[in-house]
Amino acid sequence: MIVEIKVPSPGESISEVEIGKWLVENGSVVRKDQELAEVESDKATLSLIATAAGQLSILASEGDRVNVGSVACTIDTDKASSQPAEIPVIAASEQKKSTQNTQIEKDSKPIVAEQKLSVPKEAEKSIKMTPTAKAVMEQANLSVDEVLEGIRRLTRTDMEQIVKAYANPVSKSLEVSRSEDRIAMTPLRRKLAQRLVSVKNETAMLTTFNEVDMSKVMELRTLYQKAFTEKYGYKLGFNAFFAKAVSMALAQHSSINSMIDGEEIVTPNYHDIGIAVSSPKGLMVPIIRNVDTMNIAMIEGAIKDLAEKARDKRLTVQEMTGGTFTITNGGVFGSMMSTPIINPPQSAILGLHAIKDRPVAIDGKVEIRPMMYIALSYDHRIIDGKDSVGFLVKVKEYIENPTKLLFEGKDAGEILLDL
Repeated sequence: MIVEIKVPSPGESISEVEIGKWLVENGSVVRKDQELAEVESDKATLSLIATAAGQLSILASEGDRVNVGSVACTIDTDKASSQPAEIPVIAASEQKKSTQNTQIEKDSKPIVAEQKLSVPKEAEKSIKMTPTAKAVMEQANLSVDEVLEGIRRLTRTDMEQIVKAYANPVSKSLEVSRSEDRIAMTPLRRKLAQRLVSVKNETAMLTTFNEVDMSKVMELRTLYQKAFTEKYGYKLGFNAFFAKAVSMALAQHSSINSMIDGEEIVTPNYHDIGIAVSSPKGLMVPIIRNVDTMNIAMIEGAIKDLAEKARDKRLTVQEMTGGTFTITNGGVFGSMMSTPIINPPQSAILGLHAIKDRPVAIDGKVEIRPMMYIALSYDHRIIDGKDSVGFLVKVKEYIENPTKLLFEGKDAGEILLDL
């Protein structure tokens, strides 16, 4: 029976997608629920999944633009393998020497007649080898004969390069590669490029900076990390503290949560905060809904779930749209300071950076404290300097006094005295 595998829909507004990369070869036998290909749109990357086991027949090539719902490939279930392939075809060439005794299937198509290479043990000494190559070979417990057996075939290009190297041995060490790699931009990368340029051209973007003493938050994490992990099953990070601090600061500076719609200013009364995460396809910004109603543990759990989905390419379009504010953390890559770019149609974005021990003045004395620079980029068309600076100062205040995150921005003394 022939089973059709159709192109999934990334979202209601998308009618066409691009076949990004086939993860298995045409004609190979696949198992049920195996990932076959990556399907890319300008908003998300989806996976094409086998709904049955059998022999694959690819109908759409890599880079083809196809309609949502069209047939990308078919699977002949009558030719299903009795032993499903657990290893993708692409990685087959990287299998260890332990598979060297596996016979080539009779129905496979030979590309070039191959001849088994055999090297006498006394000839091994004459084979030239770099020290690093020899070390790798010895670490893998391989002989020269076994290494040469692992070479499937020598091509004409290989032979021409060897002949050229022996004909001109002096220039061999002086040759410098000037080759280039050229690949097409993915729809997601093209869309990202368009949005970044439009932000620079269509907004009056400014950035204001401040620095935060991370001592109290770091002490809090160290003190309760074990108990937190045992209760919730995941570790406590810094992003959850900043997301909660941002939500509380947004409540006092609502213009930071606003956006322009034509000639109107729209200010949501909820806080849907996007957390930028790195994924195999680039930077993605999944949204945590209603952060203003969540505690830090709930926020941390939501960040963990969305980050895992991003890395596994399981994010949906709905999970990446509709945010009112964004937090990006370049500090995880070592960034000391930056000016983050606004994520439209939002009007502001908070950039976090690396924590570094620096000398600071505390009560007239110089102390070494773990400090972080934070940056707020904002659209000056609807956000005034007073609000942008005030917002950033509030975020700084909450992070440096994290107990205020529990008491509507007040410290324990103010609550006790009902101030």
